Amino acid sequence: MIKLSKQQNQLLLIYQPDRFNDVRWLDDKLQNEGEVTLRRTFTFSPADLLTKAAPSDVEEDDERIFLFGSLEDGYYRISKEILGIKHDLLLDNAMKLDPGSFIAQRDISVFRKIDELIDEPIIVGGDNENAIPLTDFELLLKTFPTSTELTHYTRTRVARVLKDYFGTISDAEDQLNRHLNRKKKLPVTSRANIVTSFELQKFEYVYAELTAMLQQADSYSEKDWQTKTLGLFLFIFPKYVAVLENVHVKDFYTDASKATDRYIDLMLVDANGSIDIIEVKKPFSNALVSNSTYRDSHTPKKELAGAVMQAEKYLFHLSKWGHAGEQAIYKKRKSELPACIELKITNPKAMILLGRDNDFAGQQRFDFEIIRRKYANMLDIMTYDDLLRRVANIIEMMKRQTSTGVAQ
Repeated sequence: MIKLSKQQNQLLLIYQPDRFNDVRWLDDKLQNEGEVTLRRTFTFSPADLLTKAAPSDVEEDDERIFLFGSLEDGYYRISKEILGIKHDLLLDNAMKLDPGSFIAQRDISVFRKIDELIDEPIIVGGDNENAIPLTDFELLLKTFPTSTELTHYTRTRVARVLKDYFGTISDAEDQLNRHLNRKKKLPVTSRANIVTSFELQKFEYVYAELTAMLQQADSYSEKDWQTKTLGLFLFIFPKYVAVLENVHVKDFYTDASKATDRYIDLMLVDANGSIDIIEVKKPFSNALVSNSTYRDSHTPKKELAGAVMQAEKYLFHLSKWGHAGEQAIYKKRKSELPACIELKITNPKAMILLGRDNDFAGQQRFDFEIIRRKYANMLDIMTYDDLLRRVANIIEMMKRQTSTGVAQ
């Protein structure tokens, strides 16, 4: 068993063996290998050990105490060597610390996982401007998957790979097929009624499929998620006839001496040839506005602010490139476009699809709406829950029209 204890200016880690073991294995590791690792997370050297092994003629004690961290300017500093990360870890003295602050399910090191994604020191709590707020860190710990979830994600990922070879279909697809079989014979009294029925089934399929995807989002790679989401997106917004990936554009402003090459991940082309862009991010929770407030306001999180800034730059470079850009893009990508279409860079807009808003508190939702409306003239910021609501509203109105006979 592992316990953490704050004593004066030190943070201690106390190891106590279970009833089937004793501490001699730990002493042997330190003596023979020069280090010992506990729970695949904490690695200590003999210099970190505060209690020593008992002499052979003395009854063996039942615990070992290691110096885990030292208090400096309101933060416990934990050595990068102990946690196997790139920089020393700083934890606010006010934090309630236990092994669960460091270890997730299946002995996954929390801070090592964070460290794999960033290249700067990890600071939690306190007044440092680069620190992760304590409330956000606690939320992060809660979102680490449980053992059951990890097993589920693994099975889902395997099933998705096998689907292409064994014809496995998702629940949403199965529901759609059953629905179509029940309605095999469409009414022939009105072509408008046939179209309305087909459109309703299309949007019901999109809603079911998107809902199923959101329940399994962690099992998708970023690329697979973008591809699947864009397929559904084009159902909802049929004015777009083509999606161009990794589109080369010119940046004439970053370096005044020469044009710099930039690449837009996803570009949309409508039936008239007008160009828009779209940013599709995976639906991470807590990616939109802060949980805490600054001067009574929830502020944009880095993922949202970064996506907005990236989209604004793309729009700027496209507009400045003008007619020459239209010709250059068409020349390179005409094989992916309808015949005889002319591309037009005319006040392009951007759509950003990211994050969830299903757990927003009232003030968070209000502040997020203010942020969205600030950019409404050039950006349409949508959450995945917002997209679901849009589809649900379309379905409701179609059903209402069908029941009242408006479409006939």
